[in-house]
Amino acid sequence: MRLTTRSLPPALLALAVAAATGCAPQESSPSATASAATASCTPAALSTEAAGKLTVGTDKPAYAPWFQDDDPASGKGFESAVAYSVAKALGYRADQVVWRTVPFNNSFAPGEKDFDFDINQVSISDGRKRAVDFSSGYYDVRQAVVALKKSPYAKARSAADLKGAKLGAQVGTTSLDTIDEIIGPKQRPAVFQKNDFAKSALGNGQVDAIVVDLPTAFYITSAEVPEAEVVGQFARSAGTAEQFGLVLDKDSPLTSCVTRAVDGLRADGTLAALEKKWLADAVDAPVLK
Repeated sequence: MRLTTRSLPPALLALAVAAATGCAPQESSPSATASAATASCTPAALSTEAAGKLTVGTDKPAYAPWFQDDDPASGKGFESAVAYSVAKALGYRADQVVWRTVPFNNSFAPGEKDFDFDINQVSISDGRKRAVDFSSGYYDVRQAVVALKKSPYAKARSAADLKGAKLGAQVGTTSLDTIDEIIGPKQRPAVFQKNDFAKSALGNGQVDAIVVDLPTAFYITSAEVPEAEVVGQFARSAGTAEQFGLVLDKDSPLTSCVTRAVDGLRADGTLAALEKKWLADAVDAPVLK
């Protein structure tokens, strides 16, 4: 004879209800889920290049204003400060961060990486995403044109005004894409392995102007080629804002944690504060139409 709960004495009925409740599947609370996610993004849980260390890549020389005095480990300069802020968000002390020299183009080329993430003004693009992972963006970018003050192209006010110029940019960069896709010059642009070579070419008259990101443009004209000036900047296209992102190995187990760290730094105002501190000079330039 099978007993139903209705036929059970009150004491046994209470026990039966308690047992049923204890066996019922329980949904995770948001706080429990967040705690589990946080726990998986700690040095003890992360599978990094070196156990207990966070290996960060960047190119050499490490240019200002992104780094100071060609020393990524100083914590000075916008990208150095961002790297250490991400490390701190992941639970790493400054002395647990290891820097590795990685040429710009190698950072997002196909193949296994020897860094946990790379920070080197690498713009997020669909093409690059086929070979590597990116964090969410840590800096919104605009491209700018730099010319010598005595050059007729220093008076340019539009992309059309630059079509006759001999332009230059670093290989593999969105600066070079800007020349090809937005300016469309009559002459083939000069392509340089590093921005140092582009700056030298500008100074000695091999090119009429170069294209770089806006903060770099202001630094070049204030500290490296003072006889040059920022001609202007290009506005972002609607819906396609260019952003720098941290580069990770394709399908890296660290991608979600690094992205969460970057998102947290944006949400709590850290990225804005670092931008104000290190990139404050790059705030205004005419917009080239």
